[in-house]
Amino acid sequence: MRKGELTRAAILDVALDLSSRDGLEGLTIGLLADKMNMSKSGVFAHFGSREDLQIEVLKLYHQHFEQEVFYPSVTEPRGLPRLKAMFARWIKRVTIEIASGCIYISGAVEYDDRPGVIREELEGMVVAWQAALFRCVEQATEMGHLRADTDPQQMVFEMYGLILALHHDARFIKRPGSVDRANLGFERLLHSYQNPALATNDAAGQPASDKPTSAVNKTA
Repeated sequence: MRKGELTRAAILDVALDLSSRDGLEGLTIGLLADKMNMSKSGVFAHFGSREDLQIEVLKLYHQHFEQEVFYPSVTEPRGLPRLKAMFARWIKRVTIEIASGCIYISGAVEYDDRPGVIREELEGMVVAWQAALFRCVEQATEMGHLRADTDPQQMVFEMYGLILALHHDARFIKRPGSVDRANLGFERLLHSYQNPALATNDAAGQPASDKPTSAVNKTA
């Protein structure tokens, strides 16, 4: 990387830390310049405007999320193993963000009623992640891991609810044991949707088939 690219990357890293702590609206060129020991004009030289900077911070956060949660999870077998991996890595990331804050969650509060490109960018990222979860639930249903009448949208809604409750109790109330409660909630959620035949096979110590129960065999 060239010197200018390295400086830009360093600015974004600091901006991401500040945004996680103070929110995207709390991110100012002046504060960032102070943290970087740069002039405001020096920071502006790398970003056209504060809004451009905020969008780039969002993209960097999303990139980190994909690298830590999504991409490692899709290397797991399709169906329930992949869904469990997604949630486990999601939980792991949230536990790290208890101290710093989650931009997806704080951003939703900041921009729920603020139309504009930042809101659109953030909404698109959250919807993309929910769509990946939705597809994973669909695959688990097609493969017979979950009941045939499973509603993917409802299941994703409940999974997201567990994450929001974890973030709220662990970060705001600082209640001990919140991570364990979120994991327990997910296990109960899986049990409520699990294919009874699969549960019977597991209880009998028989390996479950990973073959799809329908002709549809889509990739991630």
